[in-house]
Amino acid sequence: MTTAFSLVEPAPAKLNLALHVTGRRADGYHLLDSLVCFAAMGDRIELAPGPLSLQIDGPFASGLSVADDNLCLRAARLAGAEVAIRLTKNLPVSSGIGGGSADAAAVLRGLARMGHPLPARTEVLGADVPVCLASDPARMQGIGEALSPVPPLPPFWMVLANPGVALSTPQIFAGLERRDNPALPPVPRLPDLAALTGWLALTRNDLELPAIARAPVIASVLDALRAEGAAFARMSGSGATCFGLFNGAGRAQAAAASLARHGWWSVATELASPAAQG
Repeated sequence: MTTAFSLVEPAPAKLNLALHVTGRRADGYHLLDSLVCFAAMGDRIELAPGPLSLQIDGPFASGLSVADDNLCLRAARLAGAEVAIRLTKNLPVSSGIGGGSADAAAVLRGLARMGHPLPARTEVLGADVPVCLASDPARMQGIGEALSPVPPLPPFWMVLANPGVALSTPQIFAGLERRDNPALPPVPRLPDLAALTGWLALTRNDLELPAIARAPVIASVLDALRAEGAAFARMSGSGATCFGLFNGAGRAQAAAASLARHGWWSVATELASPAAQG
């Protein structure tokens, strides 16, 4: 019998607009200070009453397994729910834009709509899960569990581009030259894209250079984004997805089409609207 999926939750791509590594705990976890936002595009979760199961489709389905350690299944178990899950995987796997965490968060949001309370300590599923639950811009500190609101970000278009290289997050952290970098400067009101890019120029992604050392093609992606007119370009998370910020849909769409001719995954999208996440 075919499952009738009725509840849909978006799982938007997460971007680290800035990511500073500020320390390391005794247990080995790194301390971060990051400005996070979300794209209008991402994966898609559909839910129906159980028993617990997982189907995966979409352009990047082949990179995932329906094994018991899949984050969607782990999220359902954490919530104590018997639910059928269908994941449409539109985002590259292991790509620095929070795909698995966003998927788990979408499962938890959907289960809450079905009457299952949100579990405590969702960070046990992954450091990005708490920020992905709200999918709103935020400053993320600690190991991901310390979230604080930021002034509203101005609207902008972006191009996400990934050269098809999967990077190991632990290996990228291992490549850091130092782990006690300064924290982010205060996040002010940023009325337009010029103000945002000016503030971002004062910040870093401390994982970008270690990632480029392991996958030099990342530098080529960043160069291509800048050559296409991005007002700002940077790698997200531990890579290899990069983003370029643009001040209009047409320029972003043209840039995405140009980067795709390199054989890279590339998509133009907008900053997610908080109202779209309800």
